[in-house]
Amino acid sequence: MREGDMTLIYWAPLLHFYQPPTQIPSVLERICNESYRPLIRVFEEYPHAKVSVNINGSLTEMLRHHGQVDVIEGLRALARRGQLEFTGSGKYHPILPLISEDEQRRQIVLNRKTNGYLFGDAFEPVGFFPPEMAYSRAIVRPIIETGHRWVLISGVACPTDWPMDVIHQVRVEEGEIAVFFRDDILSNKISFQSFSGEQFIQHLASLDGQGRDMYVITAMDAETFGHHIQDWETTFLAQVYEALQPGQPVLSGVRQAKDLADQHRGLLRMPQVTETGEIRIAKISELLDIFPIGDAIDPKSSSWSASAEDIAAGNPYPLWKDKDSLIHRLQWQHMGICVDLVKTACGVAKDDFSGHFASIARGLLDQALHSCQFWWASKRPMWDVNMIHKGLLEQQEVILNAYKAINSSGASDRVKTDCYYRVIAARDLASKIIDHLFMY
Repeated sequence: MREGDMTLIYWAPLLHFYQPPTQIPSVLERICNESYRPLIRVFEEYPHAKVSVNINGSLTEMLRHHGQVDVIEGLRALARRGQLEFTGSGKYHPILPLISEDEQRRQIVLNRKTNGYLFGDAFEPVGFFPPEMAYSRAIVRPIIETGHRWVLISGVACPTDWPMDVIHQVRVEEGEIAVFFRDDILSNKISFQSFSGEQFIQHLASLDGQGRDMYVITAMDAETFGHHIQDWETTFLAQVYEALQPGQPVLSGVRQAKDLADQHRGLLRMPQVTETGEIRIAKISELLDIFPIGDAIDPKSSSWSASAEDIAAGNPYPLWKDKDSLIHRLQWQHMGICVDLVKTACGVAKDDFSGHFASIARGLLDQALHSCQFWWASKRPMWDVNMIHKGLLEQQEVILNAYKAINSSGASDRVKTDCYYRVIAARDLASKIIDHLFMY
């Protein structure tokens, strides 16, 4: 809102909480101690601090199963206090544009069911965070149909002038949804410790809306704070929240305590932002009530690790399905057989015995779609043969149970034979993937 001639600058941060569903409990506990619990304490210390949070249902389940329930309770309490809003997503962190619409919808519904159960009425997602911000127009319909009003995607996907005082929409036959773009440059500067808290606020203060209010959205992994960068939740995030407490000039609190030392190091003093404008902290959903709706646009297929060059080359998901990667091609061919066999199994398994194995295969496929196995197979420069192999083993368990269901069902011999040929093809693909791991 405008207050006199004062320009209001709204900063809307999002934190993405995620660990692979194959994560070992000791690593999960270390991340909770280094990142999740300290982050919750920061928000408890600064009641004016707001944030949008995505936490995938697979992680929420792991927190409960491995005795980290206090993290769930802490996030729930912050949401009930109005400081935090949850977003929707896919439960097992799949790359949504790379799976069918039916699987997209299933992952979104499973995520809502799991988080709704564990967070209770505090989980009421208005917005949607696609895993890895992987976007294509094909994911819009299931996002709208599951009740979300906005989606956040990478700034590299923006096809128009950069929106800071208007909120554009994506429209499909089923309706429309607001689209927000992450400020990739600003988010990456924070993620890679290229910005101090003071420099971040200086950047916001320097924005010129020419008399119009503006918004800026940052988004990064929650694990950035404390796990990837030690103490970053206090040396950056808490400093920013301290400086932006309402009712006081930005040059306050933690900044005043550092003035003398900063002068000795030759650093510039932070400007008094309140002389020309005011920085406010907002949840992303709150922006819908502040800024006008703009044009219908068609964002580019993209992900938050894709460059403009990747997108121009028709390679929008390079860390998960690089068009020039042999191992990615083998992985997705193997995954395709998994999906086809599960679909067949669920269609032909009519009795209790075959239905038991079809149900197991269906549940295993949900987790087997997780993105990490493909990310670790990327050559930019992630490479972890064990994480890739774990993903392959999960897919092989899917095939085992799916074909067991098919073979024990009343399906025709032709169907059983055709499916067995697929099992043989999957074995060949798995062998090629393992040979690839041996070579690198």
